[in-house]
Amino acid sequence: MPQGGPLHLSENLKYSILKFMDLSRFHPTRRQIIRTLLQGMGMSPAVLAVLKNASANSKVPIIPGVQKIVGDVRLNGISAQVGQLVHPGDVCTTGADSECIIIIGEHAFLLRERAEIEFYSEYFEEGLNTSLSGRIRIAAGALLAVFGNTDTTLSTPLATIGIRGTACYVEVGLEKDYVCLCYGRAELRSKLNPAVGEDLDTFHHDAPRNFYANPAEHNGLFIEPEEMINHIDEELILLESLVGRIPLFGPEPIKMPGNPIPKQK
Repeated sequence: MPQGGPLHLSENLKYSILKFMDLSRFHPTRRQIIRTLLQGMGMSPAVLAVLKNASANSKVPIIPGVQKIVGDVRLNGISAQVGQLVHPGDVCTTGADSECIIIIGEHAFLLRERAEIEFYSEYFEEGLNTSLSGRIRIAAGALLAVFGNTDTTLSTPLATIGIRGTACYVEVGLEKDYVCLCYGRAELRSKLNPAVGEDLDTFHHDAPRNFYANPAEHNGLFIEPEEMINHIDEELILLESLVGRIPLFGPEPIKMPGNPIPKQK
């Protein structure tokens, strides 16, 4: 299953990344973090390298830690700083209208506002063919993440998602948790009934799912198909570029611009 390859930037990809500069369609918080990441002043060094060397065929160096902060972002209750490393067991929280991007190993994470994420409280050391593996707890808010080779489990109040090197978007709510496996393979299970689950293999947001807190209100369903919401392909391209990869979005090269909501099969 394609999960992103070496960084060989085409004209198509350069245009896709630069399309972030058309910010009118984004929420103000997302406009701010995208603008500060991709404009020259305050730009992440890794993204700056992508833009300056877009014709190069070599990988962009991975720069670990906190890449960008917008608003109130805290690590273990203390205000986070750009460049600060995030270690296994650290808890990152974001306030209202706040976001941040974090890189750990070969994995990149975009935390939305009002998020609470505990990174790898249970983890394994990196092996020869895998990056950091273990458990990430998503207690509140939303997380967009891209992973290298890994055996990582994302845990929400209502779902467990077994990641096998992929990209996904997870959003925790009061009555339901939302999971979109953007591309790659994952094992989804309901925490309310672990016998209920799915093994997914997707190319391009093929199978978003809701996990319900009260299945009785949804015809007894613990898990139900949903549409793609609240995340876009350009964000995935940005995150993958920070760790030297390109999202393939299927067997063909990525086709951008445009971000249509996939039809449910």
